[in-house]
Amino acid sequence: MAGNLTFNELKKAVANGEIDTVLAVFADMQGRLIGKRFLGRYFVESAFDETHGCNYLLANDIDMEPVPGYKAASWTQGYGDFVMKPDLDTIRRLPWLERTALVLCDVLDHHDHSDLPHSPRAILKKQVARLKDRGWLAYFASELEFYLFDETYQSAREKHWQGLATASPYIQDYVIPLTTKEEAVMREIRNGLDGAGIPVENSKGEWGPGQEEINVRYADALEMADRHVVLKNGVKEIAAAQGKAVTFMAKYDYSLAGSSSHIHNSLWSADGKKPLFFDKGAPYSMTPLMRSWVAGQLKYARDYTWFLAPYINSYKRFQVGTFAPTKINWSRDNRTAGFRLCGEGTKGIRIECRIGGADLNPYLAFAALIAAGLTGVDEKLELPEPFEGDAYHGARLTEIPKTLREATETLRTSKMLRDAFGEEVIEHYVHTARWEQMEYDRRVTDWELHRGFERY
Repeated sequence: MAGNLTFNELKKAVANGEIDTVLAVFADMQGRLIGKRFLGRYFVESAFDETHGCNYLLANDIDMEPVPGYKAASWTQGYGDFVMKPDLDTIRRLPWLERTALVLCDVLDHHDHSDLPHSPRAILKKQVARLKDRGWLAYFASELEFYLFDETYQSAREKHWQGLATASPYIQDYVIPLTTKEEAVMREIRNGLDGAGIPVENSKGEWGPGQEEINVRYADALEMADRHVVLKNGVKEIAAAQGKAVTFMAKYDYSLAGSSSHIHNSLWSADGKKPLFFDKGAPYSMTPLMRSWVAGQLKYARDYTWFLAPYINSYKRFQVGTFAPTKINWSRDNRTAGFRLCGEGTKGIRIECRIGGADLNPYLAFAALIAAGLTGVDEKLELPEPFEGDAYHGARLTEIPKTLREATETLRTSKMLRDAFGEEVIEHYVHTARWEQMEYDRRVTDWELHRGFERY
């Protein structure tokens, strides 16, 4: 891809002045890019091997507050360093930042240089390795939705995030004339991302005023997760450079559609040439492997919902009649279901998980889906017949957890995830979820003031 660089190409670009800054970054628990800006010359001379960061960066909340109670990092332990090890296969130009390249890092233990178990990228790499041991390759694609505003982040803050001007005044799902008005930003986003080695297929208007969807070419799971985090970062930076703001909140406004991150996944042979989910003569053209894989994702969906919906706000998205699912079921090309069969009858057959919001961390979400799929295969689970009709009102269908508190408990008690990720990893993220809940529970909201200031 144009925009991707080998290390030797980066060295040449630095030497001739094409690149003078290298961003060395990793994705934190929230899926944000965290890291350092290196003088290009210094990076290619020495920092390409490793650099360091404070280990509180994987033990804090979205406000960058050090959270007490983690076993991995704490005031008692002194908040020491961990290693940021650049993955030199991920170097790419960032066309929207002048003479700048980016490299993604793995986060390693400072003492023995092993993968830090609770690092999101390490969690996904562990699950990808389980697939590789079986001679399988997982292809993933995540569709990201977001709202675009005729506001800056500063003006949004000054308005207390109320009455914000969306980039279009009404719903623009697939509507070309309206989205044409947003092309000054969206064209820069598509071309900028493509120039950074992220192959954008298309963008479109979504089911909300000023809401956008951007679709990226599928890739193996780790590469797709890398693309996802760089894409989110790039969309924010490109929009901000044009005086616009975007939000990837799952539900920024009660009255408007939420923003999702639907995740498509399938298994292929290790060389990526043979689809392992496709059997033209089978019911719905699904192989037994695919049926067990999907059955595992269905059976354990409540266990891993937190990895698809990690915040209080995430659960505001699960509303009837909004194209966000409320039930755990699968169906054929049915957007009311939690899981949708796509590409039936073709080599591109895949399952789409529709539960996740745009606020998810892709490394954690992809890892959870792989772990559940593999468990379904190992348990030889049988897939029920596809649901037909309106899943919002389907009788006897399992509900997606309705609150963060409920999802935290299903995460805490999941034997499947503890076996797949390890006890310490699950305890780390259960603690993360509990902190988010506690921080919300002790706050007084605008809704409470509006409802009770005079009436109580």
